[in-house]
Amino acid sequence: MLENLHPQPADKILALIAAFKADPRADKIDLGVGVYKDASGNTPVMRAVKEAERRILAEQTTKAYTGLAGDPAFGAAMRDLVLGDSVAADRVAAVATPGGTGAIRQALELIKMAAPNATVWLSDPTWPNHPSIIKYLGMKMAEYRYFDSATRGVDFAGLLADLGTVAQGDVVLLHGCCHNPTGANLTTEQMAQVIAVLQDKGAVPFVDIAYQGFGDGLDADAQITRQIAGAFDNCLIAASCSKNFGIYRERTGVLMAVAKDPVQQALTQQNLAFLNRQNYSFPPDHGARVVTTILTDPALRADWEAELEDTRNGMLVLRQQLADELRRLTNSDRFDFLSAHRGMFSRLGTTPEMVEKLRAEHGIYMVSDSRLNIAGLNATTVPILAQAIVSAGI
Repeated sequence: MLENLHPQPADKILALIAAFKADPRADKIDLGVGVYKDASGNTPVMRAVKEAERRILAEQTTKAYTGLAGDPAFGAAMRDLVLGDSVAADRVAAVATPGGTGAIRQALELIKMAAPNATVWLSDPTWPNHPSIIKYLGMKMAEYRYFDSATRGVDFAGLLADLGTVAQGDVVLLHGCCHNPTGANLTTEQMAQVIAVLQDKGAVPFVDIAYQGFGDGLDADAQITRQIAGAFDNCLIAASCSKNFGIYRERTGVLMAVAKDPVQQALTQQNLAFLNRQNYSFPPDHGARVVTTILTDPALRADWEAELEDTRNGMLVLRQQLADELRRLTNSDRFDFLSAHRGMFSRLGTTPEMVEKLRAEHGIYMVSDSRLNIAGLNATTVPILAQAIVSAGI
């Protein structure tokens, strides 16, 4: 049997991690991995997370299963965090998942069950796991234009033109905030136009929101997702707690499905529980319980929000410092887009050859599509990166 297996494509980011570790240069800089790091290069455990874990350890009396959908309190807390009051609670089905990736996988499985002939539309570019999972599941896929490499902004005219060709029942995946890998985001005014197109075409929106709180703030980052959810009878939302709670290894996510009415919600909830059972039975609980403890305790929530704001503002400062240093070195505004982007990532819009030049000559590691992790920088490395970008001729 096993002799029939074939080598699978290597994950580019995992390969980048290995190459970085093997590089003996002391001044190397890792801007490739999609994990938040502080100025010391650490991914810290947030204060509220530590306190929530302390309480759980002291108070928890059982490790029995919570249920196929996970603890209902987690689903309710995440629904309130992401959707606010944009949709009635009795229209939202929710299941806990192993991270945001698990939520995306379950959403695609649900689409395959409910609309097997639907095409899933992805932004060009998007997070590589999106097309990878879709291809693995044997689903139909198409792309809509998104990033303009010349302006390093959104190609909105191209986006609208491409979405104008979607068929009724197709699914359009949208990034809720902090677009990965580009950092370039749609405005609420632009999203209103996208919503109008999707409504006219009878398409179903699917939102991936993995960085709420990393862009313009918790509520501001949820605005587009709430805008979408309130405008459609049906939509899917995959949310991750890895970044904004800093609990990457706990694999904590949630899939929410907005239904037309409570009857449809109950049917959807049953199907989501069924999918959980088929794929991993009961979802992990520790991270979900940490998140629920924080979101339902006013003092813990306030401390979490304060630390998250410090994290967000720190990334904005780094963005501005890098844009300013590049403006000083080039005497031009062509890198000002870095301060306009939001979230952990920006895309320089250069070639894989230039990215390799940065690695070979300057020890700077980023994904070959020129995505760089702003959170991998600090005040010391910002001028080093700026000088390397200029020296490489980007």
